[in-house]
Amino acid sequence: MGIVTALVRSSFLVDAVYAEASRAYGITPQQGQLLCVLMAQPFGMGELGGMLRLAKSSLTGLVDRTSKLGLVRREPDPVDRRAVRIALTDEGLAVADRFYTDTCRRIEALADGLKASDRAKLAELLGRVVTENQVPVVFADAE
Repeated sequence: MGIVTALVRSSFLVDAVYAEASRAYGITPQQGQLLCVLMAQPFGMGELGGMLRLAKSSLTGLVDRTSKLGLVRREPDPVDRRAVRIALTDEGLAVADRFYTDTCRRIEALADGLKASDRAKLAELLGRVVTENQVPVVFADAE
């Protein structure tokens, strides 16, 4: 299998696992991504749009729908009173923690058939691809 096919098919595989995990928590994959990003800290709408690669209207809808679930809230930006930041609610943090842990477990299981040395090499190579392409941190390493 060539690099293009392998990368495209692996992205479909990860997307499918992400969607399956999201369904288990009653959220969409995009809401799961939003929760994972916000685990680090609250972000402004512009920052979130860049990280999630969403247009302003799409991000606004995502935040609105996630807010209606009680998982995120808008709060004033301490630097710019005209702006808002999006933060996790207490319930959102609890869901994000469980979703993140479960999603990590599910994705890690995809490589269960590989030897430890192959898993390490795969992580190294994919890490380089991600770094060289300046992919935003939308999902951090499990601790």
